[in-house]
Amino acid sequence: MAEKNNTVLLKIVLIIFAIVALVYGLCYFFVPDFLVKLSGGDPVFHGWLRWSGGLLIALGIGSILVAAKPKGQGIFVTTVALGSLLAGLALLYAWIKLTEEANVWFTAMPTIIVLVLSALLWWGRSQAKDVLKAQND
Repeated sequence: MAEKNNTVLLKIVLIIFAIVALVYGLCYFFVPDFLVKLSGGDPVFHGWLRWSGGLLIALGIGSILVAAKPKGQGIFVTTVALGSLLAGLALLYAWIKLTEEANVWFTAMPTIIVLVLSALLWWGRSQAKDVLKAQND
């Protein structure tokens, strides 16, 4: 029973992460030109966005699978938490260096979302560390 209580936050955050990753991933994969126009930035080759969409979709699906069975999945949770932190820092840098013609909200919103998700993933990871340990430890 204590194991279940330790993973509640982690499971909720993984599901939220999955939703965010799937939404962005599907958009980058299927309609990257729409996102580029929405950003107000300079046009970019859509292939550079489509591959990241596929990766985000995979991470979203992986997060759902780990939320269902988190036992021994510490490496995945650490990878997603670290990836979210690095993506958030990259977006924060882009937000600070934003060009005048770009839409601020298009960079600010995902920056805040990803940094908050990162913090929650690290917190959930620390609460569920016993469950997330490799099964042969």
